[in-house]
Amino acid sequence: MSSGTGTRNFLALAGVVVLWASAFPAIRVADEGLGVAALSFLRLAIAAVALTAVAPFLGVRCPRRGDLPLIALAGATGMTAYQVLLNWGEVHVSAGTASMLIAIAPVFSLLLGRAFLSEALTRRVIIGSGVALGGCVVVALGGGSTGFSPGALVVLAAAVVQGVYHSVSKPLLRHYSGVEVATYAMVAGMVFALPLLPATLEVVAGAPSEALVSVAYLGLLPSAVGFVIWGYAVARLPLAVSTAALYLVPPVALVVSFVWLSEVPHLLEVTGGAVIISGVLLINHGSRAATPREDRSQATPRPQERVVEGSSVPRRLPHP
Repeated sequence: MSSGTGTRNFLALAGVVVLWASAFPAIRVADEGLGVAALSFLRLAIAAVALTAVAPFLGVRCPRRGDLPLIALAGATGMTAYQVLLNWGEVHVSAGTASMLIAIAPVFSLLLGRAFLSEALTRRVIIGSGVALGGCVVVALGGGSTGFSPGALVVLAAAVVQGVYHSVSKPLLRHYSGVEVATYAMVAGMVFALPLLPATLEVVAGAPSEALVSVAYLGLLPSAVGFVIWGYAVARLPLAVSTAALYLVPPVALVVSFVWLSEVPHLLEVTGGAVIISGVLLINHGSRAATPREDRSQATPRPQERVVEGSSVPRRLPHP
């Protein structure tokens, strides 16, 4: 790898971290002007349209009919339910707090993988999961002047459905690239969010411009562009490097939230966030995650079909 290529790869990875970290305060701004329903639908719709528009240039193929049920489940959980729960949760907790709680999504992915995909749980994974869950309790107890924050439980529910998405995505990633799976799921998520369209139409005309700019930013950059450049980076860097970079999302989100929204996190929240990340680090240190190439090497492509290399995401990828 040349120095110029290496620099581009790491800049792409840094861009993903900044985009996904900035999503949390952007959600806070859009929530205030649009409400949960409109924000959820508009972000999914903007991202779905953007990804569909560039799909031919990214080599995105039409999915197989037999994979549609899994794609529908991925869209319903990782896109629709995740957006609604996270946006709802951020009405009650700070952007920085939400970013720390979402960091526990890999734990739920592992537990669901054990339950439904017969994946082994090592002692290190069990201990790491316990540590991360303990960190969530600390964050929830430190959520504001009144102590316990019920909104933290809503954000945790968002992390759970994100874990479902990663587990469901694993079999899909054996046949499709990560950008393909993200595109399919985003479009499916928009379809499942259509019941939110009437509420969206009611508020969008009178919404403040900063809320509309925020939701456009969320749909185009953290959602659409974020997945594309993440695929570019993870296809060209060691999986351990790209995955480790994701642990920078919560601290960067805290900084962006402070600069953008003047949010100052409570010491207990920061402590709990550090515990969560420590637990997830412990899990990943003891778990050998298969690379996208390894996953697809075990799959049999469709006749006259190429398996797209690169542009793939790890199956346990938390994103805002």
